[in-house]
Amino acid sequence: MAGTTFCEASELYNILNQYTRLSRLAEFNFLCLIDARAKGQYNASHIITARNAKWDSKGKLIMPVGVEVESMRYIVVYDSSTSSLQGSGEAIECAEALTKSSRYPVQILKGGYQRFSAFYPFFRTQKILYTIKELESLRPYPVELLPGQLYLGNYKQAINPHVLKDLKLSALVNVSEDSCHMFEKGNHTILHINVSDSVEADLYSSFERICVFIGELNVFCSTFLDVTCYYLLLLFVY
Repeated sequence: MAGTTFCEASELYNILNQYTRLSRLAEFNFLCLIDARAKGQYNASHIITARNAKWDSKGKLIMPVGVEVESMRYIVVYDSSTSSLQGSGEAIECAEALTKSSRYPVQILKGGYQRFSAFYPFFRTQKILYTIKELESLRPYPVELLPGQLYLGNYKQAINPHVLKDLKLSALVNVSEDSCHMFEKGNHTILHINVSDSVEADLYSSFERICVFIGELNVFCSTFLDVTCYYLLLLFVY
């Protein structure tokens, strides 16, 4: 048995927003998200792509159709507000049933639906079924580095008004050769770091300037980093 562990709200947010060319939610063995609440609560509103847990007459969990638990990279279970791995509850009972077949630890969303939806209300939905095409067309949000404060994404995300509004972003760091005048249409503080999209580009020399810019922002201000290539993302994070 792989056991159970907690999953922070920000961790699930980042899992939901993983992508290569398309959203990784379209991969059949990437994420299995289970809503362990009662059917009525699930139907009223749930986290995007979540499936409602179902039990048979003997109290055995019925695995969702098309889900191969053994091959799933992430299995996340949530109820209304679980905040402890001890004792019993909808999420714990469901997670324990899944651990019997899971290769990786089954994660229980800390604070459950209430906490996650309070942080990320734009991920609430009533939609139950998704086609592969619909999953592939989902637009990922930027990765959250510091919950509610610091995000890292790409140009398309940075100019998307829905992303800026949903994450309440008020400052942008644009790391590219393009000054991106489209940013200037919004009411955001913008720092442009002129760096070419090349493995030979020097980003280190700009770190101090970026850190000073972020440090001067209000501590409650959300900041978005627009990075144009993967190696820049890695260099900045580490």
